[in-house]
Amino acid sequence: MNLLELVKNRYSCRDYQSCDVEQEKIDYIMECVRYAPSAVNKQPWRFHIVRSDDEKAKMQQCYAREWFKTAPLYIIASVLHDEEWVRADGKHHGDIDIAIAVEHLCLAATEQGLATCWVCNFDSALCKELFDLPESEEPAVLIPLGYAADEPKEKKRKEMKDIVC
Repeated sequence: MNLLELVKNRYSCRDYQSCDVEQEKIDYIMECVRYAPSAVNKQPWRFHIVRSDDEKAKMQQCYAREWFKTAPLYIIASVLHDEEWVRADGKHHGDIDIAIAVEHLCLAATEQGLATCWVCNFDSALCKELFDLPESEEPAVLIPLGYAADEPKEKKRKEMKDIVC
């Protein structure tokens, strides 16, 4: 599948099959993440793979939606603020870098026949506390990962003329 087809196939899944995700697929996805570019190649991120029932219950406290509970595993994508590049004018690039890495993750998962969803509307402070993350580590995105049990909805996209000038 070419990149345009892959991008068109990726969607925000909100219902997952109960089957496990094969370790080989997780390893492949995380290898794709490892090669994501970042400002000054700082790679200011950490990815926590959450699989145990106890850890999954903690995740579900951070984002209490019924559909979220259907995922067989989650990934916490965190910014390491003590490692991120800061531009001369003070702009921090950790959020940009984690976004690039997470999109690598989502596209790699799609290529492997898996589904994901970006979850940013979660209780970041509670996540940090429940998973005992260090002060400089900020959980930025939660990603449920698994085989889709739903179908993608039609994507409404702006016209090319509305985004390119």
